Amino acid sequence: MANKARSSAKSSAKPLPASVDGNPIHNEILLKLPRREFELVFPKLEYVRLRAHHLLHEPGDTLKSAYFCNSGLVSILSVFPDGKSVEVGLIGKEGFVGLPLVVGFRTAATRAVAQIEGISFRIDGEALVSVLRQCPSLERQLHQFSQVMSMQVTQIAACNRLHEVHERLARWLMMSSDRIGSNSVPLTQELLAQMLGTRRSSVTVAAGMLQKAGLIAHSRGSVEIIDRRKLAESACECYGIMRRQVQEWQGGTE
Repeated sequence: MANKARSSAKSSAKPLPASVDGNPIHNEILLKLPRREFELVFPKLEYVRLRAHHLLHEPGDTLKSAYFCNSGLVSILSVFPDGKSVEVGLIGKEGFVGLPLVVGFRTAATRAVAQIEGISFRIDGEALVSVLRQCPSLERQLHQFSQVMSMQVTQIAACNRLHEVHERLARWLMMSSDRIGSNSVPLTQELLAQMLGTRRSSVTVAAGMLQKAGLIAHSRGSVEIIDRRKLAESACECYGIMRRQVQEWQGGTE
C-alpha cells in the first residue's frame, strides 16, 4: 500500500508539458494549474494567432470566447460615446481576457485589442463556465487576476490625470516590455498617443526627451529600450506601485 501511495504521489507530481501539439506554453495562469485541472482545460483550448490590431471585443459585445494570452500584448481600453478611447490596462503572458465570464457576466464593458502580434489559447465562453466548476485552482487564479486588473485600471486612471506625458510613456514602455519579455516594442507614435490618451505631438516630444537622454531609440514603428534601469527611474511612481503590489499579492499566495 505504501509503495502504491508513493507511486501515486510521483504521478501527481509529474511536471506539466512544455507545449501542447508542438505549441509552447508561456501563459502563467495555465502553467500554474494542477495536472488534473490542466488535463480538463487543455482539450477545450484553441491555439490562435492574434495579429496586431486584432479586435477581441467591443463594449456591449456578447463574450463568446475568452483568451489566455501566451505572447504579444493585449490592450484594454475605455471607450467614450464620441468614439474616443484611452487605455486602462495591459495584458501579456501573465494574464487572461474575458474576466466578466468568470463571475457570470456575459457582455464586455471595455474594448480589447491586440497591440502587439502574439499567440493566445482561446476557450469558448460556455466551455469556460463549465470547466470552472471542476477547476477550483483555475477559478481562484482568475479571481486573483481580476483583482490585479482592477488595481491596474485604478492606478492608470490616476496616472493619466496626474503625471506628465514623458513619465507616462516611460511607464507604458516598461509595462509593455515586462509583458512581452523584450526591449523592442513595435508601436507607432500614433498608437502610443491613443494608448496614453494624448496628442501625437505630445508623444513625439516625450519620446524625443527619452531618446535624447539615451534611454530609448525610436524609429518608425518601433521603440527600442536602451537603458531599462534609467527608463524605470524616469517613469512615474505608478510603475513601481503596481509592480510592488503584484509582488506582495503573489508572495502572499505561495
